[in-house]
Amino acid sequence: MPTNILMPALSPTMEEGKLAKWLKKEGDAVKSGDVIAEIETDKATMEVEAVDEGTVGQILVPAGTEGVKVNAVIAVLLGEGESAGAATPKPPAPAAAPASTAEAPPLPAAPAAASAAPPGAIMRAAMHDTPPANGGDRVFASPLARRLAKEAGIDVAAVKGSGPQGRVVKADIEAAGTGGVSAAPAKQASPPAAGTPAIASAMSDELILKYYAPGTYDVVPHDSIRKVIARRLTQSKQTVPHFYLTVDTEIDALLALRAEINAAAPEVDGKPKWRVSVNDMIIKAMAGALVAVPEANATWTEGGMLRHHHADIGVAVAIEGGLITPVVRNADGKTLSDISNEMKDLAKRARDRKLTPEEYQGGATSISNLGMYGVRDFAAVINPPQSSILAVGAGVERPIVRQGEIVVATIMTVTLSTDHRAVDGALAAELLKAFKRLIEKPTAMLL
Repeated sequence: MPTNILMPALSPTMEEGKLAKWLKKEGDAVKSGDVIAEIETDKATMEVEAVDEGTVGQILVPAGTEGVKVNAVIAVLLGEGESAGAATPKPPAPAAAPASTAEAPPLPAAPAAASAAPPGAIMRAAMHDTPPANGGDRVFASPLARRLAKEAGIDVAAVKGSGPQGRVVKADIEAAGTGGVSAAPAKQASPPAAGTPAIASAMSDELILKYYAPGTYDVVPHDSIRKVIARRLTQSKQTVPHFYLTVDTEIDALLALRAEINAAAPEVDGKPKWRVSVNDMIIKAMAGALVAVPEANATWTEGGMLRHHHADIGVAVAIEGGLITPVVRNADGKTLSDISNEMKDLAKRARDRKLTPEEYQGGATSISNLGMYGVRDFAAVINPPQSSILAVGAGVERPIVRQGEIVVATIMTVTLSTDHRAVDGALAAELLKAFKRLIEKPTAMLL
């Protein structure tokens, strides 16, 4: 029978994407592994491979369509001897990926699961409309519904499903929460995350437009990047209790060491093998600080604190229409030249939208550096589920008092935004102290 090809979930938090391009047309034969389409998310462009052999019978979603929901039927693949007339789309299976973090926080295991599965595996898992095996008394429910039921202590078996073929969906669990459905057997050691604050509604477009006279503005529709940034920043500020710590750091020794390191770089094909930036040294210093203060290398979840084994540092990179935060994994174990070369590669592929989800998800902290724009200091918004972000300003020559005398030093102001649930004030101060020590005595980063 005809096989439905579904909009794939390219990351654990993806809800929708843009079907950018079809590489096959109706009537084309495809083999397993053939690239049949390109999908754009808010962060990257990725290829969709065919899993089965057959002929493209129908293309149901035209190229260029935005806002295509995960698991929506986008095309139909015909087997040998089947005709296009037999290709009747079936209702899509529940999404293979959880809903966005705007609806519910990811399970503690989600980052590990995403890292373990290669991008191709995520796509192939979502390609076809294969219903789950029915294990007798098994209750059919979406992954999100099961998670919400577990968090709320609701027995999902007691909930009447309103989804396709009686499947329990998110709305059913929410209704059950107010309707007195019996709780599930006590497997949960802690209360549900029902206390998570709801995101407040913003002013409506209709109300906002009343403030401005017609003809005095142009409406520029939001692209997917801007929509996701808006949603995640709103979620962060409303659900993560931020607090801020600011310190001044002297970077003259760091600048001198940077010049020495770059001068020592051997040439390969007429070019230096590395060129370390101040930002690369900030990444290394932050990684060293997390090693020195391991309690701050943590992520909050309702079920418990995640204590990370390595210092994975996200670095904000400006791209057209927004920003993305690729992650330097195990930065604590890498040399400055390794970090420098890796960041150049990540930044280039970020601007080309060629990063995979595993390259921009996870991490315990991030760095946002606006010093190159002349910004002296600012406070950045935490990127959930991370627990902190370091905002870095420009290095500026200023008069300071040293041993009773006024001298001139190059001062860089940094502000640490911290999730108070995961890192308390004194602990955040220890982290910032360790960072300042490495910045001001940078040779320790070489040991």
